[in-house]
Amino acid sequence: MATPMENENPNFARTATSFRNFVSKDPDSQFPAESGRYHLYISYACPWASRCLAILKLKGLDKAISFSSVQPLWRNTKENDEHMGWVFPDSDTEVLGAERDHINGAKSVRELYDIASSNYTGKYTVPVLWDKKLKTIVNNESSEILRMFNTEFNHVAENPSLDLYPPNLRAIIDETNEWIHDGINNGVYKCGFATNQETYDVEVKRLYEALDRCEDILRKQRFLCGNTLTESDIRLFVTVIRFDEAYAVIFKCDKRLVREYYHLFNYTKDIYQIAGMSSTVKMDHIKQNYYGSFPSINPLEIIAHGPNIDYSLPHDRHRFSLESDYTRLELFESASFVCELKLIEIFDSL
Repeated sequence: MATPMENENPNFARTATSFRNFVSKDPDSQFPAESGRYHLYISYACPWASRCLAILKLKGLDKAISFSSVQPLWRNTKENDEHMGWVFPDSDTEVLGAERDHINGAKSVRELYDIASSNYTGKYTVPVLWDKKLKTIVNNESSEILRMFNTEFNHVAENPSLDLYPPNLRAIIDETNEWIHDGINNGVYKCGFATNQETYDVEVKRLYEALDRCEDILRKQRFLCGNTLTESDIRLFVTVIRFDEAYAVIFKCDKRLVREYYHLFNYTKDIYQIAGMSSTVKMDHIKQNYYGSFPSINPLEIIAHGPNIDYSLPHDRHRFSLESDYTRLELFESASFVCELKLIEIFDSL
């Protein structure tokens, strides 16, 4: 998740993460995949951290890897210091869904970085994959944590057969990840923190070209890379689930709402309803953070009330359970179009 200073950059080039070690299923590695050894620090507000939690839940790693969330609003991370960032609540009951740091007793995510490296000078971001045994940060790059959770902990996972990065789909997943990240995941931020009209116009065009591309793909198949759930879907989900409630207003991404895209909206409900996914979405945390942590674009910190979308409502994505369903969908859409034309002819004749 971006920090306030990063958000002031009109080009919005994200800073590279610094801790890039890997947990491995090899028992002789520096960071072996042992049950109970690692802790994932997240923010429910942050899409990059939430996608790691989503994979953890989908793989059934809840018992093997503990996790906890900071509070949603940025606060001062150290006394007599202007830096604003992720902090832990003072008690487990102060903010529903957030809790004190029971692993290190840290007051902020910044303190975790200080514990891991006394010379660290980078951003204090989440997610943080923490090694409780060596008392250090293993990795803070969400895309790499996703891959670790997908493959390296299968011996302790409750859902080891789930592969969100299968060999036969890796080429299309990598390609999809690239344009989803640039156009949508990061695209909403590039719109929200554009510092002039020309930049905003360019970025909002790119954003909606990518969303339109998603809609076209999802008209033909259940997920982005076929009829199989992959990590690309999790990457897209964490942005679209926040879109209408936060980005449309605070980041000025209001040309078309996600719920106005027929296929994309049903797709979002489909993924939300996968076992474990809804627990990774805390809309109160999301809205508190986006409306309350960016003074440059919302100085009064007023939080919009709506639209309070119910993502548990029925969807129609099960029609793609068979490969032949696309053919049936085309026939259905054609028949619906003919019916609409007939109705128009009838009303015109009255």
